Amino acid sequence: MGVEGSASAADIIKAVQDAGYGASLKSKNKTSASINNDEEALKDKETPVLKKRLLCSLGFWLALMYFSMGHMMWGWPLPAFFNGNHVAMGLLQLLLTVVIMVINQKFFISGFKSLWHRAPNMDALVALGSMAAFIYSTIALFLMSDAMVKNDMDAVMMYMDEFYFESSATILTLITLGKMLEASSKGKTTDALKSLMKLAVKTCKLYKDDKEIVVPVEQVKKGDIFVVYPGESIPVDGVIVDGYSSVDESTLTGESIPVDKEVGSMVSAGTMNQSGFIRCEATRVGEDTTLSKIIQMVSDAAATKAPIAKVADKVSGVFVPVVIVLAVVTAIVWLAVGKPVGFALARAISVLVISCPCALGLATPVAIMVGTGKGAENGILIKSGEALEQAHNVNTVVLDKTGTITRGKPVVTDVICESNKNEFIKIAAAMESHSEHPLALAIIDHAKENSISYPAMDSFNAIPGKGIEASLNGDEYIAGNSLLFEERGVDISSVKEKIEELADSGKTPLLFAKNGKYYGIIAVADVVKPTSKEAIEKLRSMGIDVIMLTGDNKRTARGIAKDLNLTDTIADVLPQDKERVVAELRDAGRIVAMVGDGVNDAPALVRADVGVAIGAGTDVAIESADVVLMKNDLLDVVNAIRLSKAVIRNIKQNLFWSFFYNCIGIPL
Repeated sequence: MGVEGSASAADIIKAVQDAGYGASLKSKNKTSASINNDEEALKDKETPVLKKRLLCSLGFWLALMYFSMGHMMWGWPLPAFFNGNHVAMGLLQLLLTVVIMVINQKFFISGFKSLWHRAPNMDALVALGSMAAFIYSTIALFLMSDAMVKNDMDAVMMYMDEFYFESSATILTLITLGKMLEASSKGKTTDALKSLMKLAVKTCKLYKDDKEIVVPVEQVKKGDIFVVYPGESIPVDGVIVDGYSSVDESTLTGESIPVDKEVGSMVSAGTMNQSGFIRCEATRVGEDTTLSKIIQMVSDAAATKAPIAKVADKVSGVFVPVVIVLAVVTAIVWLAVGKPVGFALARAISVLVISCPCALGLATPVAIMVGTGKGAENGILIKSGEALEQAHNVNTVVLDKTGTITRGKPVVTDVICESNKNEFIKIAAAMESHSEHPLALAIIDHAKENSISYPAMDSFNAIPGKGIEASLNGDEYIAGNSLLFEERGVDISSVKEKIEELADSGKTPLLFAKNGKYYGIIAVADVVKPTSKEAIEKLRSMGIDVIMLTGDNKRTARGIAKDLNLTDTIADVLPQDKERVVAELRDAGRIVAMVGDGVNDAPALVRADVGVAIGAGTDVAIESADVVLMKNDLLDVVNAIRLSKAVIRNIKQNLFWSFFYNCIGIPL
């Protein structure tokens, strides 16, 4: 459990122990060893203990049922010693019941402790029901022995029917069976977390002084060089400094296709190196690795309570005292209408036992643990139960454009020229190779992708805000915007319409001229990701309004919105204004999910009802968000909302059935 406040750790642990549970301080440092400890802590230790308790209880319970019911109902044979010896029969039943009560003493310790602390729990109902039946039967046994001494055989036979030892034992045995099934179901909910922990690598091959040494992964420091061979898991986060490979990242992102990695590529702990030898520099170690953060996020989410869970807690707090009162009222009413004490007591105990609120206590946490686990398996990290619940209410999704809807990296979309296209790209790449502008890099990447080599220019000059000029083999070239071409008197009237058309489509046209004459156009744009349009359509089909938020000019924003069939677009937004836009939408009564990836999105992510960070985004955005999408894919926004809806539907079904059977069972 996570605790905020001024109470000391010792006081918190004492309070938990007083409530009948155990607690100890959790290790903060997420090394490989502590991950192993967490893995050990998640092991299902409860089910085997309960199984043993159940088997022992069953053995003694069967013997008890033989002696209490077998000979009376079915005439099963008894040892000669017991023939007519009713007190001995009663004593044997008492002893067998005491053994079953000792085996299941935890119910009594926890139940009576909770009553003492005025916070009665399910165990209190079990303990009260079992103890009431036992005490009543014991009194009947003493009265029987007195009747035996007085030789009043009619009274002896009457008291024989007042034994409820088997009821006391049956309550404990049946509830232990229920507890075992509950523990088994709880044990399964942590499977996703356990499978994540198994990905943590225990050792690392460090490259030092031209040789490889194997060290425990917790000894790896930032800046160390480590090597990974094909088929090995990557031990810590790093950047490749030598080698080329493809890496299976499905364990972290849910993406099944291996990702190609080269020098400069980032690699993450827990992913699998598939094909080539790589040498990497450690960038994140210990609890800072992506895997450790994911494990932390999933376990924190499982430990937090959704608002709906707090409702169940409040109901449980009132439910148990009400049931105890109902049981007492039941006994009084039956006695008042003239029924014998044994009859009235049996009904009162039935009320206590049928109403065990275990389903109420399990309804929410199990669903949240499974939900967050399933999300993690599919590359959707949900940081808290609250975020998981709130996501199902979202009716407005605000999408940052760059890096969220689009790839965040400009690429060449159109090449228009009147000469040989490859020759034109060769000259354009040669000119732009001297520039560090992102649009220039897009042209160079395009040349490389098409295997077009380019020469070095004889001269080069940048013209700030307008473009560049260069020369090669006596030819003079310029490249830039229409303002530069007007200044230099280059006639572009024949392509004016084309320039307008490209700009309206959200593309940036770069004009080229050779020896004072128009030479061609290269259009560059930050292209929409393949799944963005599908994701937006799916969100709208779910009845969710989608708004695109961008710092781009209205013309560019309009072009992209047109491709996506988006009607709501807010353009020319400064970074500090994104948070204001989200705040205004919330003030208008909308439940807003903000999806972004950059530092400038962080305030808006925090302000939104649900902040969703694209996993390939910045650390600041990921820290600020409630949900992190490990795959750089907007479809996972749809999946996150669907997951939330499924979990909340499941919780409501659980709560309905736990109340439903009580509402029928208690009156019956």
